[in-house]
Amino acid sequence: MMTGPAGCGKTMAAKAAANAIEGYSMEIFNLGSTQDPRATLIGNTQFDTKKGTVFSPSPFVEAIQTPNTVIVLDEISRAHPEAHNILMSVLDAGQRYLRLDEAKDSPIIKVAEGVSFIASANIGNEYTSTRQLDRAIVDRFTIIEMDTLTSEEETSLLMMMYPSVDEAVLTNVAKITSMTRGDVKKEVPTLSNSLSTRTAVEIGSLLYDGFSLADAAEITIYPLFEDAGGAQSERTFIKQYVQKFVGSTEEENLFNVEADSTEEKVSNPF
Repeated sequence: MMTGPAGCGKTMAAKAAANAIEGYSMEIFNLGSTQDPRATLIGNTQFDTKKGTVFSPSPFVEAIQTPNTVIVLDEISRAHPEAHNILMSVLDAGQRYLRLDEAKDSPIIKVAEGVSFIASANIGNEYTSTRQLDRAIVDRFTIIEMDTLTSEEETSLLMMMYPSVDEAVLTNVAKITSMTRGDVKKEVPTLSNSLSTRTAVEIGSLLYDGFSLADAAEITIYPLFEDAGGAQSERTFIKQYVQKFVGSTEEENLFNVEADSTEEKVSNPF
């Protein structure tokens, strides 16, 4: 189970880990968007005019019966408690089965050989839409705590994902996101929230598609910050910081701005 702040790359890391296992397939289930846990994890009973009442198994049932499959349980901390109850026996190393119903003679689905699970979770009171995970669920996993990436680590990630984008541009993206994370940790922060690795990847995608950093910032960065307060607003603060990397003249010069000691200067750009 990968835990850590929102947007630090938990889901990306889970997918990368699953894809790295040679000979294994991967299935992803977003438990945070689950409205009906039983339908999502078990299936539905439907009426067929020719066959009568029939059971339609869920994709999850099919996944756990497929040998050598890595199943990613994304946003498990946002799942309904009933989903946690259903998963108890599935995730238990000594049981590894799914009971389709609570009746005594209901069918049992065995988890196939080589099926493994990777989960992602947000744990903490600051995540208002999450639920407290049952200790019995948590104990079924090895916990890996993730932190936000450093500027250098995020640059490396962006370069790996978008090798055709100028390295200097991607470095600047990482410096912008890193600054916001540093600011919110200050005793008296200027910003109320920070930019995630998810946002950095989104900016990288726009740059790859031909957008300038200025345009990408308008789409992905500025809407996340309040503009109330005029010159003292969060949006003005972040705009002034981004402009250090964007410039205001020709496109080919947009990313040649030196960033030396920018991190220290940004504490009070007004």
